[in-house]
Amino acid sequence: MSHTLAAVFDNRADAEHARDELVKSGIGADSIQLNAGAAGTATTGTSASTTASTHDDSIGDSIKHFFSNLFGDDDDERVVYGEAVNRGNVVLTVQTATQDEVERAADIVEAFGPIDIDEYKSQWHAGGWTGAQASAPSAGLSASRQSADLQNQGSSLQGQNLDLQASRQGLADTGSLQRADTESQVIPVMQEELKVGKRMVQRGGVRIYQRLVETPVQESVSLREEHVHVERRPVDRQIDPSQVGAFKDSSFELRESAEEAVVQKTARVVEEVVVGKEVSQRTDQISDTVRSTQVDVEQLGSSDDDEYYRTHWSSNYANLGASFDDYAPAYRYGATMAGSDSYRGRSWEDSESTLRSNWESHYPQSTWEKFKDAVRHGWARMTS
Repeated sequence: MSHTLAAVFDNRADAEHARDELVKSGIGADSIQLNAGAAGTATTGTSASTTASTHDDSIGDSIKHFFSNLFGDDDDERVVYGEAVNRGNVVLTVQTATQDEVERAADIVEAFGPIDIDEYKSQWHAGGWTGAQASAPSAGLSASRQSADLQNQGSSLQGQNLDLQASRQGLADTGSLQRADTESQVIPVMQEELKVGKRMVQRGGVRIYQRLVETPVQESVSLREEHVHVERRPVDRQIDPSQVGAFKDSSFELRESAEEAVVQKTARVVEEVVVGKEVSQRTDQISDTVRSTQVDVEQLGSSDDDEYYRTHWSSNYANLGASFDDYAPAYRYGATMAGSDSYRGRSWEDSESTLRSNWESHYPQSTWEKFKDAVRHGWARMTS
């Protein structure tokens, strides 16, 4: 049993990034295919080369054949995805052998922002497109996640996809995989908070060593020495009667003495090394980014509004070469902003600068000067 996942991107770069991430996650490169609105732009795996068609089919026929094989007899899905490619979008398809693999692939692809194909289909219908009838709402990936038997590609993949969706409740709660099964739906607005903590880290220090060093020293000392000196002097005088007893043997000694240096050492404290720590405080400026989600509400026009805007386009812009689909977002943008709480009761002159800023951020490829009059007309439709 083979399982197929299809996702639509509004630019090729995001689709290629999703494909590369799928390959890194272990999904086979030959199971991944990109399809864009140009002849032979179906690429497999990580190859960026263009595959030449072996038939003389037109671009439209090539796209038709691819989605016919993918969706089988489901004409509605085939036509919608073919129209998405014709309008410059890129379709990424993944074939896996198990349901777990297709769910893992869906989680990876979702991170790269696939578009909600049913929302786009509604916009195309509002702009006059009649290629396929609107179907029950499903999100960008969920409408195209199908299971098929490789041995029977003629069978419809969409029917077996229902079992996959029913078993995958986790996907129904995040990003573009949400689908509205009831008349109301709660859309959470999320915001990250920055919390800064502290932790101790080693930044260096000192190590103290104590070692024994011997240093030669010299001191001067004065020493006293005695030396016996014997001197014989000739004398000629009368003996003293007291010395008569000296005529006998006798002896006496006279010793020499001397001083010698005596070395004695005493230990004294001559210096102290004090090791300690000083604590200082400093303030660091932490810079980071936090993410948040914003919910933009767009009013869907009635059939009368669409007819009104189409008439205005036909009278003012049709001869410029642009289609109504090019100007429809400008009409709806002006009407939606005029009816929003942020602009209700304000004049066009007071609001134009912020309207232009929001327009350029949401529609960077559509210049304000070209579509300003259409936006103002939609604004006037709501305020008049």
